[in-house]
Amino acid sequence: GRARVQHTLSIPQDPLTASVSGSGSLTMATEMVLNAGASIDKGENARMSSFVGAIAIADLVKTTLGPKGMDKILQSVGDPNNQTVTVTNDGATILRSIHVANPAAKILVEIAKTQDDEVGDGTTSVTVLCGELLREAELLVNQRVHPQTIIEGWRHARNIAREALERHAEDNAQNQDAFRQDLLNIAKTTLSSKLLTHEKDHFAELAVDSVLRLGGDLNLDYIHMIKMPGGQLRDSYLEEGFVLKKRISTGSPRRITNAKIMVANTPMDTDKIKIYGSRVRVNGLSQVAEIEEAERDKMREKCRKIIDHGINCFVNRQLIYNLPESILGAAGVMTIEHADFDGTERLAAVTGGEIVSTFDHPEDVVLGRKPTLTLGSRSPNPTPRVTKP
Repeated sequence: GRARVQHTLSIPQDPLTASVSGSGSLTMATEMVLNAGASIDKGENARMSSFVGAIAIADLVKTTLGPKGMDKILQSVGDPNNQTVTVTNDGATILRSIHVANPAAKILVEIAKTQDDEVGDGTTSVTVLCGELLREAELLVNQRVHPQTIIEGWRHARNIAREALERHAEDNAQNQDAFRQDLLNIAKTTLSSKLLTHEKDHFAELAVDSVLRLGGDLNLDYIHMIKMPGGQLRDSYLEEGFVLKKRISTGSPRRITNAKIMVANTPMDTDKIKIYGSRVRVNGLSQVAEIEEAERDKMREKCRKIIDHGINCFVNRQLIYNLPESILGAAGVMTIEHADFDGTERLAAVTGGEIVSTFDHPEDVVLGRKPTLTLGSRSPNPTPRVTKP
């Protein structure tokens, strides 16, 4: 007779591990695992959503591209107390200001941010390029070309384009004049689509001179841009030295030759009683005077230690009260108070010193040294600047 085979189907008790037949039932089972309100887009719907979102972002910034690009007027609508209006044609600024929910559109926004952080230019170009690639990819997908095949073609085209660029590239690093001219051409091209296009030659010179002055250091934070009200765009200039936008204390010298600069971050305002969360009981005003005098003695000792470092300029990130200011001024030390954190960081880097917080070991302190430190510049408000002789 015929052999008889019995098939056994085991059905688990857990409904989440049970097999589900039908695509609709499978989607419903998946949504049961996800959070409440979650939805799933697959296949054609997911691809169409990605294409539409990315192409919409590219079309948004396309009209700002190039020398004849138009500006966009951006107005904040999220906060009723903040109704600021921004006029710009910078792709990174526009994409940073808008809020998108489409995943593919978010990827294009992140691409523009990365381009801005790494290169500083070309944000609109990369967004438009990605949008046009996706626009053409949509046509290929509609012709039943597999997405992985399209991606492989993009990678092949990328390699060919890179080889062509490397083949036609020119290196003028050994010729300083030609290298500087190349940088000027790059800067002018970058500024051609910005609001500074009418003064692009002047600002290209400023940008190139600023970068070359770093001496090969790629830390652009050392380039400090100070905005002063009034004047015209052409009045902008590159200072021959480091400008600290702070006032020199009263009674301090106005010019120092062979400056020895101490950059500090220390409290210099303890010449007044400041006891928080405590109660001091005294029997009379004489004891209050004794406490105040003890505080002053501590500040005099601190100033003495600072002077013993052999400095003639003291820049502090915090406030400097009258007592230490007068003591340091009497010793011929120029004092500058309340320098912002970025200012002290740049000043320490420019002068070659270190930011100091304690003064007990002068031998371990690295002071900043520059030929000349003077008060005054071409701006209406005189500010301290470190210059060459």
